[in-house]
Amino acid sequence: MSASDSFMPITASCTMAQLQDESSRTDLLNRLKRAEGQLRGIQRMIEGGESCMDIASQMAAVRKALDSAYVRMTVCFMQQELCQRLGVTDEQAPQLNAMLEDVQALLGKVR
Repeated sequence: MSASDSFMPITASCTMAQLQDESSRTDLLNRLKRAEGQLRGIQRMIEGGESCMDIASQMAAVRKALDSAYVRMTVCFMQQELCQRLGVTDEQAPQLNAMLEDVQALLGKVR
């Protein structure tokens, strides 16, 4: 049996879910709109002939904002899927939320 024989293909039942929590979706959209505004600002800086160091600094800020939005989206997805698939009760939810806040904080340090 080769390594490729043991590979189990992903079936259609494993499709990626959409974020269903409205407040999480709103938070993510707001984060992306802020990043969009920062990108427009960078475009204006380039058009205006600003220094490369200033532009690079703003680009780094946009990258950090997008990384932060990605981590937040990932943690929201994890929370949603864990609650649904594991049948997390109202009593268990605070423990799961606390753990996922820790995960978000740890992933935030990777950037």
